[in-house]
Amino acid sequence: MGSRHPDPGGFNVSRIAVVGAGPAGLAAAKYLVAQKTFGTIDVFEQQAEVGGVWYYSPSPSTTLHVPQVSPFTPPDPPLRPDDGAPIFPSPMYETLHTNVPRGLMPFSDLGFPDDSLIFPSREAVQEYVVEYSQDVRHLIKFSSQVQDVRLRPAHGRDQWDVDVLSLSTDIVNTATYDAVVVASGHYSVTYIPAIKNIAEFHAAHPGVISHSKLYRTPESFAEKKVVVVGNAASGLDIAAQIDRVCQKPLLLSVRTATPPANLAFVGAEEVPQIDEFLVAEKGVRLHDGRVETDIDAVVFATGYLFTFPFLSSLKPPLVTDGRRARGLYRDLFHIDHPTLVFPGLPIKVVPFSVCESQAAMFSRTWANLWALPSAAEMRKDEDDEAKKRGPSFHVWPSLADAEFVNSVHDRVTRERLFGKEPPRWDDGLIWQRRICFDAKLKFEIEGRKAMSLEELGFIYQPGQEDPKTASLQRDQPEII
Repeated sequence: MGSRHPDPGGFNVSRIAVVGAGPAGLAAAKYLVAQKTFGTIDVFEQQAEVGGVWYYSPSPSTTLHVPQVSPFTPPDPPLRPDDGAPIFPSPMYETLHTNVPRGLMPFSDLGFPDDSLIFPSREAVQEYVVEYSQDVRHLIKFSSQVQDVRLRPAHGRDQWDVDVLSLSTDIVNTATYDAVVVASGHYSVTYIPAIKNIAEFHAAHPGVISHSKLYRTPESFAEKKVVVVGNAASGLDIAAQIDRVCQKPLLLSVRTATPPANLAFVGAEEVPQIDEFLVAEKGVRLHDGRVETDIDAVVFATGYLFTFPFLSSLKPPLVTDGRRARGLYRDLFHIDHPTLVFPGLPIKVVPFSVCESQAAMFSRTWANLWALPSAAEMRKDEDDEAKKRGPSFHVWPSLADAEFVNSVHDRVTRERLFGKEPPRWDDGLIWQRRICFDAKLKFEIEGRKAMSLEELGFIYQPGQEDPKTASLQRDQPEII
């Protein structure tokens, strides 16, 4: 499938920096260590603990830009408690549960406790990630914020100068690395669309407009007239929580219809998208012309923009409008500089397994065991994927994560590529992947108490997979 890399000498990687100690960064560290090839692996984490997006802070961010359509905005400043290290608030809210069943959620070498709920709570996931980190914690430099990563070619190879600010001493240190793993996440810069008059509305009625990143609990919405914008997973979950305490009906503003069963559970009234904010009336005009006035709260569950502020000097730019990272092969390798990788970008996937499979790829690539296509082939692949995926570039189609995970595993084992063995999903796990969203809705409807899929009425029967699921277990063309 083409040459391993445009440089016929292959890679010469010894020193590696990993940006972030969330699930993607921890998986990267484990696979890089297991390769037994690299001399230095430094993991930089701006928080005082591992977990990434799962590291909960009861207090949300104090920063809100209305509207927010550009990824080029300064990062949110940390909260600085008097009795501890700086905290960077995540978008995690208090009563969040995973969308993935316990059996499918974990890393391949550490299962969730048997007494966990079938859809674990955020607390259980954070405890799990801390346990997973134990054998690589010595590599992690906590309260260390990567501020700049600069490309510096040297002796015909790419080198990376990395500036790191110690949040405890305010001292910036610079070190040079042969490769960089960017596992910094993509739930930082909020997206709030530039709807007509939204800035004027926000100025006149501060505190009415917010974003799901700032949401923690529903109590502050009690008896208020509320609009939630967006019906992806977080929007529906937050709407369901607020609907229990707010003035009825809660209005759910959407572009595409919500599945009837999900809408019935939320209890909201579905309305079209907002076309205009009405300042004097403290209201909105919807796409169908309907006007709602005297609104107390508008929560935008409209997602986030991709941004890599510490890579601003890289040309061409990684991001333009914040909708995707550009110039990447398989959402992972920088095509022009493949010693720069971005695990964890895919959306609507089972994240821990995908991050493991990605780590299996780049750890072996940098050890000169895994052959990448030529740069021209990788660029063509990115262009082809862009045509297929459209504007939601990093959103993978249904079961693409299963195909990716199994393809990576099968190539590693077939070619006997030394290193940590990545996960593989059997028929039962792929079945769980297919039914997880229906099962999660049942879990919510029945009060978030179930310990197994069987309790929810989902019983796996081997040999009764649908044709697409069964085909994932047979030989298929290599996709990576």
